Amino acid sequence: MEEDAKEVEVEPLPVKTEQKVPQPIEKPVEKVEEKKKRHLNVVFIGHVDAGKSTTGGQILFLSGQVDDRTIQKYEKEAKDKSRESWYMAYIMDTNEEERVKGKTVEVGRAYFETETTRFTILDAPGHKSYVPNMISGASQADIGVLVISARKGEFETGYERGGQTREHVQLAKTLGVSKLLVVVNKMDDPTVNWSKERYDEIESKMIPFLRSSGYNVKKDVLFLPISGLVGSNMKTRVDQKVCPWWSGPCLFEALDGIQVPPRDPNGPFRLPIIDKFKDMGTVVMGKVESGSVSEGDGVLVMPNKAHVKVIAIFCDEDRALCAGPGENLRVRLSGIEEEDILSGFVLCSVAKPISAVSEFTAQLQILELLENAIFTAGYKAVLHIHSVVEECEIVEILQQIDLKTKKPMKKKVLFVKNGAIVVCRVQVNNLICVEKFSDFPQLGRFTLRTEGKTVAVGKVMDLIPSNASSSAA
Repeated sequence: MEEDAKEVEVEPLPVKTEQKVPQPIEKPVEKVEEKKKRHLNVVFIGHVDAGKSTTGGQILFLSGQVDDRTIQKYEKEAKDKSRESWYMAYIMDTNEEERVKGKTVEVGRAYFETETTRFTILDAPGHKSYVPNMISGASQADIGVLVISARKGEFETGYERGGQTREHVQLAKTLGVSKLLVVVNKMDDPTVNWSKERYDEIESKMIPFLRSSGYNVKKDVLFLPISGLVGSNMKTRVDQKVCPWWSGPCLFEALDGIQVPPRDPNGPFRLPIIDKFKDMGTVVMGKVESGSVSEGDGVLVMPNKAHVKVIAIFCDEDRALCAGPGENLRVRLSGIEEEDILSGFVLCSVAKPISAVSEFTAQLQILELLENAIFTAGYKAVLHIHSVVEECEIVEILQQIDLKTKKPMKKKVLFVKNGAIVVCRVQVNNLICVEKFSDFPQLGRFTLRTEGKTVAVGKVMDLIPSNASSSAA
């Protein structure tokens, strides 16, 4: 049928093909109807075992994406592994390793719809050694759902230093997750029993921390209690008999009501590539951060400046003729081999390509260095910026910013400690595609990690052209 569609679009329509015309034409029209719903990416973040996969699975079940029979099958599987309470998580955790350990390793993906919005759920892993996977999930997200376990002892473990709750929140903010729903999960647990005191305690501990991570708690954060396992306060508001003190929205209402800043469909096209594979040609995956793309467009793969043609676009699972900002796409290209593309490359417009540099100036906030480490020129770390993961070195600290006045200090500094904000020059070995934060926030914010720990978050202030940096070096 797609072949038909192609033929009909290309040829001037002779009378004979009249009967075929309605079929291919109907599909794009249908797509346009669907497109009226806005599309948002939601990432589930939080400490291991807070119940992210279970909550994601429950959402899919409640919104009709998974039928009862599948759930029964998962329930049996979980029982066989004597893990009865994990069956909902199996919807999101599809590989065997995840099911045996009960830990999400890859970023799971699934889709659901509410009254006004189409959502893609990104279920990001919460275990410490899998934080890089969490980064690739969060870098695609518009909204974060931070899942916190109310069970006695579990919230404390996730929140204390070394727990993933803190690191995930800082990462989410840096990676551009501007709105956060904090869901206090496992409220039905015997140690909690929908206790208002426990809920208030968690909220009062989280608010100062969210503030220090850069969130405006009044405008951008909403707290709500749920039970992911039994589905309370998710699709419908929790029963007053169960929880008399909660009069706020349920999770679906809260997700529906979130306002995110609009992206520019007419801006220069940018799609950072997170993955690639072979399927009747070279297919790349990623999220459109700016601009639009249509079937038949000529675009550029940067930084290797390869001119390619868009043969087909798939949005979620459906084929589309064009797609705009915020959409997760698979794009089939001609004119390039799959092995010539790396994740971190960017698909962009030919007229206004993205810059490729090996050095840039950045404003950095030092969160927590490893013990005995000093942040100074020569400091090495792993840079994560949109889908790029690259080793980098701090070449020079240009100035330190006064935390009170937010202005640069006059005194030149050679090294700084935790909590400091500095402007510095960052260098990488290979050319990478980045933008100034002021032009494209999504492609200009980054994190620095060392030995599996986030040590700093930052934004790109200025790009140093590669010829200038090589002559300077």
